[in-house]
Amino acid sequence: MNDKEQERGDSTRENQARAGRRPLPEVRPRKEQRFSWIWLVPLLAVLVGGGLLARDWMAVGPKVVISFDSAEGIEAGQTRVRYKDVAVGTVTDVKVDHARGKVLVTAQLNRDGAEYITREGSRFWVVRPRLGLSGVSGLGTLLSGVHIAVDMASNEEEPDEAVYEFEGLETPPEISAERPGTRFTLEAEDLSWLDIGSPVYFRRIQVGQVVSYNLNDDGSAVSVQIFIDAPYDRYVTADARFWNASGVNVELDADGLSVQTGSLTSILAGGVSFAPASEFDTEPAEANAVFKLHGNQQQAMADPDGDPMVLEFHFNQSVRGLKIGAPVDFRGLELGEIVDIDMAFDRENRQFYALVQARIYPLRFGPIYERMKELDKDPHIARARMLEGMVARGLRAQMRASNLLTGQQYVALDFFRNEEPVEFNATEYPPVLPTITGDFDRLQQQLGNIVSKVEALPIEELVQDLRNTLQSVTTALNGVDGKLTPELTSTLRSVRKTLAAVDQFVDNSSSATGGLEGTMRELSAAARALRALADHLQAQPGSLLRGSPRDRFEVTP
Repeated sequence: MNDKEQERGDSTRENQARAGRRPLPEVRPRKEQRFSWIWLVPLLAVLVGGGLLARDWMAVGPKVVISFDSAEGIEAGQTRVRYKDVAVGTVTDVKVDHARGKVLVTAQLNRDGAEYITREGSRFWVVRPRLGLSGVSGLGTLLSGVHIAVDMASNEEEPDEAVYEFEGLETPPEISAERPGTRFTLEAEDLSWLDIGSPVYFRRIQVGQVVSYNLNDDGSAVSVQIFIDAPYDRYVTADARFWNASGVNVELDADGLSVQTGSLTSILAGGVSFAPASEFDTEPAEANAVFKLHGNQQQAMADPDGDPMVLEFHFNQSVRGLKIGAPVDFRGLELGEIVDIDMAFDRENRQFYALVQARIYPLRFGPIYERMKELDKDPHIARARMLEGMVARGLRAQMRASNLLTGQQYVALDFFRNEEPVEFNATEYPPVLPTITGDFDRLQQQLGNIVSKVEALPIEELVQDLRNTLQSVTTALNGVDGKLTPELTSTLRSVRKTLAAVDQFVDNSSSATGGLEGTMRELSAAARALRALADHLQAQPGSLLRGSPRDRFEVTP
């Protein structure tokens, strides 16, 4: 509005006032503003959004890629990565690696604690409901869904370089990296009843468990890794002995029937027990030390046997009942065991014989072997001299029955003074120890000699000689019959009747002679039956208690 318009408005109001009319209202326009406060609202929103983005950016950590054999239950944007049941990340992508046949799971970690996760040795696995020897786990995932668990590496030193690619585990690790304790390795011939999670006992108290197992590179043994919890790991000394306490151990040997059982858990899941060999050795073993896993406690706690020695026996008799693993005994002391039984042929004598090899431990001979070692530092020469001296004094090997119930036999070493000297060279490999027949074989030979002597008797010639003698006596009596007195004549008649009866008795057609010959034949048959009995006892000594076994095969008409 300009000045002229304002003067015109003023004059109009004055005229209206003079005329007695109400003056018109004065309109004054608002001054123009260059800034509006309404723009503070979007500006504030931008600032808040930027702060949230900055906070999220600062909270987001690196991405890691985990490879699994299967992505069952894993969903991008839904599955969480958890450490001790605390969310530390989220799965952002799942894809298949066709080259390796794996599933690659990409997870976005939180920045807080990510430097501990991205270390060499961190382990990832998918938590699902599982039923194992250690119990039931992962039941919470039935409602919340599966998640990826992580176990951080226990290395407290700062890593040289972060790791962002990991190989996921298909099964959860039995031992977490932060669990205090020590790992050891056991070498065994086979796994037996052991499995991951099988308990380890010390004085029947569970102090650890089996965490893994694998075959050696050459496949000759099984390596079993165990974990002993602290503070019990200090009881594993350098000379500790480990043995298998799995299931129920039933043994039937020369000592009879023995049954050894552990706890119910070890019966169902297997187990390992250990004990120090000496109460005076209290120095703990180093971590990852290797120990031998024995079959039972008796073998584990036995004294060291030293290096074994192979012996060979040649038996010219049946070895039925002699099995691999049968003991080699020396006057009640077990020196070793049978390791091989074969059949061989003697070209010189044109006959087969049983070739038996045994592994013995000379250290079990005691002080005599120690003295031989003092005379000669070479253990091979010391063994040879000891065996040669013992064989020269009558040492022989003999098969003996160890259990009449089962028919098992063993090889016994003993001194037989009446045996003829034999040539023996203990320096050859393997040395062949001389043998003698066993007890049953000697019984068989004695019975055979009796039968042979009975069969060699001239039964028919003896009967014929007796008949001829009686006929000669009858003829002589007939010649002097007329010259004797009547009294003598009657006496001779009585004698003649008696001789006639005797002659009738020994006549070929008489029943008495046939009865005598039948008796001799029965005696010969009885001798042959004794020989058959000796053969049967040699083959099946256990039949004295069990009776004759049934035939295994039946002929179908």
